[in-house]
Amino acid sequence: MRNFILSLSFLFASIGTFAQQVDIELFKNGFTAPLNLQHANDDRLFVVEQGGSIKIIQGDGTVNTTPFLNISGNISSGGERGLLGLAFHPDYSNNGYFFVYYTKPNGNSQVSRFSVSTGNPDVADENSELPIIDYSQPFSNHNGGCLAFGPDGYLYIASGDGGSGGDPGDRAQNINVLLGKILRIDIDNPSGGNNYGIPADNPFVGNPDAKEEIWAYGLRNPWRFSFDFTDNNLWIADVGQTNIEEINRVTIAEAGINYGWRCYEGTQPFNTQDCPPQSEMTFPIAEYGHNNGNCSITGGYVYRGSTYPALNNLYFYGDFCSGIIGTVDESGNLVTHGEFSGNWVSFGEDVNKELYIIDIGGAIYKVTDAMVGTEDFTFHTMLSMVPNPVSGKVTILSKKDRIHEIQIFDLRGSLVHSEEKISDNEKTISVQTFAPGIYFAQISSENGQTTVKKLIVQ
Repeated sequence: MRNFILSLSFLFASIGTFAQQVDIELFKNGFTAPLNLQHANDDRLFVVEQGGSIKIIQGDGTVNTTPFLNISGNISSGGERGLLGLAFHPDYSNNGYFFVYYTKPNGNSQVSRFSVSTGNPDVADENSELPIIDYSQPFSNHNGGCLAFGPDGYLYIASGDGGSGGDPGDRAQNINVLLGKILRIDIDNPSGGNNYGIPADNPFVGNPDAKEEIWAYGLRNPWRFSFDFTDNNLWIADVGQTNIEEINRVTIAEAGINYGWRCYEGTQPFNTQDCPPQSEMTFPIAEYGHNNGNCSITGGYVYRGSTYPALNNLYFYGDFCSGIIGTVDESGNLVTHGEFSGNWVSFGEDVNKELYIIDIGGAIYKVTDAMVGTEDFTFHTMLSMVPNPVSGKVTILSKKDRIHEIQIFDLRGSLVHSEEKISDNEKTISVQTFAPGIYFAQISSENGQTTVKKLIVQ
């Protein structure tokens, strides 16, 4: 498990705010409460609507008049319930299988497999439902709902903690229930009387006091997670309670991880009664607070498209309430790119790995780069700090604009070092008197550009 100090991230604003590097452009609107967007390894986009329909946007931008699937009569919808998730089998082009996550009329969660019809690739066979897994929901909220196949070919399922507030049943920490978890199942090799199997390397296989489907636990409402197939990482955005929204990143090989809820909300204690030691938990790579109207994170993807090279390697997220869109880089630096007029509920990728973001109000936008060649982004990318981590002296280098001011803050937001009127492209600072830990260097150029870099002192 990760060291708690090294995994603390950014109540204070490493949470840098650039002039707008990211922009969005309207791609398609007119949907009813869209919640998810997927592709089937072709140029079509499949839009999941909360009320129970899946609609197809063709490669030419037209929307089919006949839904791909309509199960509105078999679900409950409204609030946090409805048709919540969609995943296509990795071999969909051959077997025609896809999987959906929905809430049943009694409010419980259901994951089922459907098949495409034999005569029309744009219409599913609504009578082909094969129930895969289901579980009870004690309250109407925190249903999770995200589905995705990992690089290993297994189906991963996000379940919320069962709802209400503060996880009153302490379900997220209880490995004998399926709530507050990421589940991992084998849908190609059913066993044990189920329509799925348990992968042999799931962390609780053989444990009589645990559910063998569990891959990770200690989550509040992991509404959206995604895999980065380039780096084989799993990214989980977990919706917070009252103060903190968190982003988790682990490698696909890390199993049995406890993400800390309800003991911790992000990196901050929430209710530590009867909790395991802090050393047994994994804390987020990045987090942000409920200031400026923030309230509910929507996780996205690492950008792996080719249209906007400046966005490469950035993980995208949005906030449902404030409308912000932000990114996290490979080092865990979190940056917000401004507020947009949308209630963001999901991101999506097309077959070319270009990104889209969904407003529950009915519109789908394409994520674009608004900063190609502009100075704010250039200043950030042209800055480096070496060495980092550091134990003696760190040198801050700018390959473009001269540095005007450097301010270094600790995790509490206290200023620990400041230098002004530097007027040079290079500045060396001694950190020998700094306590070991994470700091943030806010660096301003003579042209008025400002950015934030993470500094690790050993």
